[in-house]
Amino acid sequence: MTYSLRIADIPINERPRERLLTQGAKNLATAELLAILLGTGQGKGKLSAVGLGQYILQQLSEHQRDPMDVLRDINAQELIKIHGVGPAKATTILAGVELGKRAFQSRPAERTVIDSPVSAAAALSHDLMWQSQERFAVLLLDAKNQLLGTKVITIGTATETLAHPRDIFREVLRQGATRVIIAHNHPTGNVEPSPEDITLTKQLLKGAQFLSIPLLDHLILGDGNHQSLRQTVTTLWDEYPQGD
Repeated sequence: MTYSLRIADIPINERPRERLLTQGAKNLATAELLAILLGTGQGKGKLSAVGLGQYILQQLSEHQRDPMDVLRDINAQELIKIHGVGPAKATTILAGVELGKRAFQSRPAERTVIDSPVSAAAALSHDLMWQSQERFAVLLLDAKNQLLGTKVITIGTATETLAHPRDIFREVLRQGATRVIIAHNHPTGNVEPSPEDITLTKQLLKGAQFLSIPLLDHLILGDGNHQSLRQTVTTLWDEYPQGD
């Protein structure tokens, strides 16, 4: 298939939309799925929608990461920087990505019970464990400690990330979680908590008390290891009981 051609020049049975209808979405290449979201390419004589989809994936791969990992966390401004992607195309892509996240997180089969720091670290491992930048994430739970989903709140530099209690609890409330575990990574692999980690944990424990949303733990992940602040800095949860 020559992706520099217009979609209209491609045989009907080979066009992405038609193939999705007859073969199912799982049989389409990522560039073809992007093409359906994009609708059009770069204009007359330029790349087709599929060609533009391929070009977007190539640009994302320059981050030295899997393009799908980059696409999962990309924002509108970053997408618009890619040649051929304007605000309309960027918002359509982001809407599709977010819908996919929500559909995945809402599957009953994914309602794993989080009953230990080990299971919490496993649920957050993909988002935090091997990242080269510090990330702060929340693990969202229901009243039975069943996993509702995870959410990366902030992404920092190689050595520092910023997370404000307001942003954290806003996401918790938006997702309807009734319990929460917070976590961040240390790209250095040293999972010992810093004084700043302790201070933030205290602030969040106070906020969790006020909102009656128990904060069950604060995990630090890195280089295949993890540490639970609740297990290592036990006085914090004694000072600020969570009613869990």
